[in-house]
Amino acid sequence: MENTNGKQWVLLAAGSKDWENYRHQADVCHAYQVVRENGIPDDQIVVMMYDDIAYNEDGPNDSIFIYLSDHGSHGIFHFPNSTLYAPDLIDTVKEMSRKDKFSQMVIYMEACHAGSMLEELPRLGNVYAVAASNPDQSSYACFYDKKRNAYLADAFTAYWLHHTKKIDLRETTLQDQFNYIKENVTKWEKNQTPCNYGNRSMLQTPLSEFLGWSPDYEFKDYEFKSRNFDLTSVVESTNVPLLIQQNRIRKEQNHRRKQSLKRQYNELQRKRNKMNEAMQEISKCCARDGALRETLEVTRLYELKVVAEHFRTTVFNWDEEAFVFTLSHQQVLVNLCECGLEVESITAAIDRVRQRIQF
Repeated sequence: MENTNGKQWVLLAAGSKDWENYRHQADVCHAYQVVRENGIPDDQIVVMMYDDIAYNEDGPNDSIFIYLSDHGSHGIFHFPNSTLYAPDLIDTVKEMSRKDKFSQMVIYMEACHAGSMLEELPRLGNVYAVAASNPDQSSYACFYDKKRNAYLADAFTAYWLHHTKKIDLRETTLQDQFNYIKENVTKWEKNQTPCNYGNRSMLQTPLSEFLGWSPDYEFKDYEFKSRNFDLTSVVESTNVPLLIQQNRIRKEQNHRRKQSLKRQYNELQRKRNKMNEAMQEISKCCARDGALRETLEVTRLYELKVVAEHFRTTVFNWDEEAFVFTLSHQQVLVNLCECGLEVESITAAIDRVRQRIQF
């Protein structure tokens, strides 16, 4: 391995659970295989999945590579039983950097609106990050497996792992990989644009500094075997749970089970409609009907955190029930924060509406 001044740590985290999110777990497992093949030892790889958390300490000369895969929205990254907000992520990284907890850190994030989690990283620090999508975009799933009725990967992750496996990590830089990912993801889906943030002076750093390198790994063999690599079944992540449930209904032969699946599908649709109603009422109470139609950029991340957390804890806990609170609903909260309203006015409107809206 190239880095002789310190250890290379890798954190791989899948923040979701349940079958509809199969691809997030698969992304992390695939990433684990890649870094192991490149010589990172198990005791320097931290894998976090649902009910499976590992912990390791780091040192001032160590490099850290972090990969996060899950659902996201404006300034939010979801875990099964908690929510990570952009200000908390940025503050934590800054504090670790200030205390010399690492020499360099690279973060790759696979999530809708991933850019909104990373765009506040300081440009002059020792952290570089790549987001699967810009702050205003969804991410996309791919590789639908009919037998499993699951999407096996996400477009951004599929390309960064494919690229990592087919090149010499000692001769390929962070810049090279970002260029490859961006070119190929946008080739498939014009509405998803990977972005990079933080200290761009790190762009000329070889990938081996973070992902390791093993003389035993035959990357040229993989490159030849995968020369026809391409994505299939690319769909917007928000649509995945509905598509999977539709497939379950279509394939089910037992009448009673089919009816049960239909009720589950209809219940999800009902709750999404109820969420639409809640957002309409909150906007009305704030006298900001335009919040339902606008797509304002996120700039008040802390205010958004306060408003979103108040909504989550008093109206609907998206940690307990996935797929109901969608990106369009989060956009309404963003718009209310960005139009100049005081946080107290928005939370008061939420309190009034929660007394009338029942999920």
